[in-house]
Amino acid sequence: MTANPLGKPFDLVFMGTPAFAATILAALIDAGHRILAVYSQPPRPAGRGHRPQPSPVQLLAAQHRLALQSPVSLRTHDAQKTFAELGADAAVVAAYGLILPASILRATRLGCLNVHASLLPRWRGAAPIQRAMLAGDSKTGITIMQMEEGLDTGPILLQQAVPITSDATAAGLSAELAVVGARLILEALDGIADGTMAPRPQLQDGVTYASKIGREDGRLDWRLTASALERRIRALDPWPGVYFDSPDRRGTGERIRVLAAIALSGEPGSAPGTVLDDNLSIACGEGAFRPLRLQRPGRTPLDTSAFLRGFPIAAGTLLPCPATS
Repeated sequence: MTANPLGKPFDLVFMGTPAFAATILAALIDAGHRILAVYSQPPRPAGRGHRPQPSPVQLLAAQHRLALQSPVSLRTHDAQKTFAELGADAAVVAAYGLILPASILRATRLGCLNVHASLLPRWRGAAPIQRAMLAGDSKTGITIMQMEEGLDTGPILLQQAVPITSDATAAGLSAELAVVGARLILEALDGIADGTMAPRPQLQDGVTYASKIGREDGRLDWRLTASALERRIRALDPWPGVYFDSPDRRGTGERIRVLAAIALSGEPGSAPGTVLDDNLSIACGEGAFRPLRLQRPGRTPLDTSAFLRGFPIAAGTLLPCPATS
């Protein structure tokens, strides 16, 4: 990379969608970089009314009166022409959610810099925070990377590790990583501006892939260990959340969301999915899982004792496990 002949501030395009990205955009604005345009995913239906809601990045862009683009795709000639005509020095990308074609990657003088929420090459892909937590990793981090056509394969400018604590949630960890990412992208831009920062290739060992999270990831599988299920609650907070299916009084089954739980050690001596006691402790592949807070569809979240008074699940009930493919 060459030094910025105009000095430290860059003419940037920012590309991102969730709150994680909004934190980084705010830092770029506060640092005095010129934001020529903000790209974010189109508004998505949300809430009970399923009305389209602007993303956190769209809201921040509107607050600062920045030019906003929300294309459904960047693969069209018009979308690529619009991007190129901005004449940006670089694009900063953070959890954008759309694939950037080669013409976009080449359209700025310095290319596209990605703020990725993992220690690459571990957890390349769409859901690095959740996958790191689900896997029981003890740490994750931020990587500032030059983007290329491969999936998060580009050379690295900066990295910083962040521990994953035993009580971390995906929402809390994302907020913490966003602050680190905001600081590192500013540091990277400063290094590019003064010509002191050079990228290094990613290691070829240790590659893992963070596939996209779907609603089906939220279903609890009692054949897993209790500790893995407890991590799942924290990893899938706030979306999609975790749940199990339980028969109701009519025997038809009802989806119960679990908002908090603890893992109990020891061998339960019962088949996975068996309710062990009046506290709704549930046998797992290893240990037992005890929900602390639950919610029925359309109802108020309740502590387990209050929940069971209105919706009893007796000891000895066998809760279903997901079907294996």
